[in-house]
Amino acid sequence: MTHLDRPPAVEVHHPQPITPHPTAAPLVPVQPGTAAQVQSVVLPDGRVITGYAIEPVKPEPVTAKPVISPTAVNIALGGIGFAAVCGGLFLLTTFIAALTAFITQLIILAAVIFGGWIAVQILGTSRGRSTGTTVNIRKAVIKRSHFHS
Repeated sequence: MTHLDRPPAVEVHHPQPITPHPTAAPLVPVQPGTAAQVQSVVLPDGRVITGYAIEPVKPEPVTAKPVISPTAVNIALGGIGFAAVCGGLFLLTTFIAALTAFITQLIILAAVIFGGWIAVQILGTSRGRSTGTTVNIRKAVIKRSHFHS
């Protein structure tokens, strides 16, 4: 077995936090939560890594949702309104059809009455009114004294 076949040795380094040193300058008080905390870590080889602590993201508070959504209520109310309108339209079309049939019957009745009146005027007997020439056959036969049939 050569040195290339052997896995390399694993070294685990645990970072050591740096303890803060007291400073001579006065510290300005900061409201909690406004400034992020700065942390430093010393690596085993002596390097110092400084950075801001990352706070975990807090999920937004979940608000209680209503049992029935407003959209479902609006759709249901729209359906009820549509059904009411359809019923009204059905009654309206029925009324229009009945009115049309009634007017049609009145027109037919008027045509029958007017047509009957016209027929009586044309084909009826004329009483007292003499529009044509009346010939008395007896007088004609007597005057001529002979009759040809």
